[in-house]
Amino acid sequence: MNGPEITLEVAPELRLFVPHDRRRGATPLTTDGASTLGHVIESLGIPLTEAGELLVNGAPAHRSHIPGPGEHIAVQAVERPQQVPGAPLRFLLDVHLGTLARRLRLLGVDAAYESEDIGDPALAALSAREQRVLLSRDRGLLRRREIWAGAYVYSDRPQEQLRDILGRFAPALAPWTRCTACNGTLAVADKDAVSDLLEHGTQQTYDVFAQCTECARVYWRGAHHGHLETIVADAVREFGGAAA
Repeated sequence: MNGPEITLEVAPELRLFVPHDRRRGATPLTTDGASTLGHVIESLGIPLTEAGELLVNGAPAHRSHIPGPGEHIAVQAVERPQQVPGAPLRFLLDVHLGTLARRLRLLGVDAAYESEDIGDPALAALSAREQRVLLSRDRGLLRRREIWAGAYVYSDRPQEQLRDILGRFAPALAPWTRCTACNGTLAVADKDAVSDLLEHGTQQTYDVFAQCTECARVYWRGAHHGHLETIVADAVREFGGAAA
């Protein structure tokens, strides 16, 4: 490139996206003189979903700004909790985030999930059509222009992923109200009405049931309920919500 030289500084939270020689603080960068600030940021490996306020010589700037000679550019991380305007807060997760999807649903968060890989174009189109925040660890997917909103999931561990998303977006929590299998809503179910769907031992042992209004799956407080209660209690204690 033979364009102007600028100085670029990336927030510590975003340094994992850039080459190692740009992780120590402000570094010089030669641009082509025509690319927007948004393009420059993406060319360094930072998904725009992760870029918060952009500062040019200390003043806020838009992604469409074309950097000029000698400008100091600072790329901030997104504010937390992040505001997502324009629609009820709901999510779409890619095929690699099934456990996170089930845990969000356990907490009553609207989390659509495709168990099969439908491809990046279809995921991006679904995000736009249903106005869902697309969650992914795939930086390429998050760079697709057609997505409505998106967020990079920083950890590969479900417990840390859950804390990351709850802390970033602060969704309202309503535990035990959503089907972990299909994302439908749960309703109280009469034991006699669902008895045909239960094994004999379950019928004999439990009396309180819920059923998904979409897929008809039946729920009760079975052997694994203690583990699920721990997940719910930890999330409610840290991020708020009703633990009922």
